[in-house]
Amino acid sequence: LIIPDHYVSRMLVSQGVPLEALGVPRVDSGPVEQDHRRIWQLFADHFHLFRATPTGVWLTHELQEVFGIREKLTSATAQPIYDQIAERLASPAYRPRALFERFNIEVLCTTDAATDRLEAHQAIRASGWQADIRPTFRPDRAIDICAPVWPAEIDALSDVSGIAVHSYAAFIHALEARRAFFKTMGATASDHAAQTADTAELSAAEAEAIFQRALRGAATPEDGRRFGAHMLMESARMACEDGFVMQLHVGSVRNYSTLVMERFGPDKGADMPQRSEFTHALRPLLNKFGYDPRLTLIVFTLDETTYSRELAPLAGHYPALKLGPPWWFHDSIEGLRRYRRNVIETAGLYNTVGFNDDTRAFPSIPARHDLARRVDADWIAGLAIRGIIDMDDAHEMILDTAYRLAKRAYKLDR
Repeated sequence: LIIPDHYVSRMLVSQGVPLEALGVPRVDSGPVEQDHRRIWQLFADHFHLFRATPTGVWLTHELQEVFGIREKLTSATAQPIYDQIAERLASPAYRPRALFERFNIEVLCTTDAATDRLEAHQAIRASGWQADIRPTFRPDRAIDICAPVWPAEIDALSDVSGIAVHSYAAFIHALEARRAFFKTMGATASDHAAQTADTAELSAAEAEAIFQRALRGAATPEDGRRFGAHMLMESARMACEDGFVMQLHVGSVRNYSTLVMERFGPDKGADMPQRSEFTHALRPLLNKFGYDPRLTLIVFTLDETTYSRELAPLAGHYPALKLGPPWWFHDSIEGLRRYRRNVIETAGLYNTVGFNDDTRAFPSIPARHDLARRVDADWIAGLAIRGIIDMDDAHEMILDTAYRLAKRAYKLDR
């Protein structure tokens, strides 16, 4: 509940709690807190920091509805609550598969690198368990040619695909082969993270030249920017051909804190939003694929100012473009309300995709969906009370926001 949850750790860090005290492993294997009771006590001592935050709402829901704990978490109640959680987690009813079924999850999708062999997915299939667990194709590490891990990722891509990736053409062939494998494992979507939404179509010669510079370790930041923009175009082309839904998460400056990155490694809660632009950035992609009925492009942003100014008008015109729900810093009560206010009048409800959570914390899944559905119910009720929609419309809209839009957008209704 604590060590891997960056929603928790970033708030505690902001109040001076070191990550070592939360048991987060260091890159140099230096000393960190190993006693989970002490970590839990420290968290409880600071639980008041989460008042009025979505994290506080989610965690309270988890404690009450998942673990059946009625006492309020405080410094004084921390240890008895720890004992109750430990006791429950030791019982068969709290094993992951039992919770999956108790949560009434219809589909759960993981996010997996292009080089992932999906051994866990294969093991689930082989076990005979009938739950619908699907991978999602995320090729970011193979596309970011300026990242330190890129050479190793290309070696892994060669190995797992059986294609010697020594040229741009072979690189594309290998990615297509991996997408095909993911599809055999039930994938219906790809996921792409980018600092900007820039798209561009390079000639085969320029793409090859950049790729060869990257193989030599000589790629420049401009090479990385242009190659990334080109690969979004290529990913859209692949999506048209293989039917994957294409998700684009834009605007996160990853691993912003040099200290945290050097001491603890990537993805430890130190990512930060930045200003984004979509109207010009997406124009090359939308000019080529925006009317293609084979493409569904779902865009997520950390820059809320773009909702009404750019994204809603774009989604309100291009059939291929859909708007993802509020993400990361904004999948909150007020963030969800702002999203509806800024998007619906221009894009309409049916150019959005309902709510899909983006959590690493399995017990938080019901809490996140419950919060989103309550906010949407409140919004729809307000529309009905003001006479903007009638009760029949309200009934259809709540079913759509809670269930049908997401299922349709991600091609899970087929």
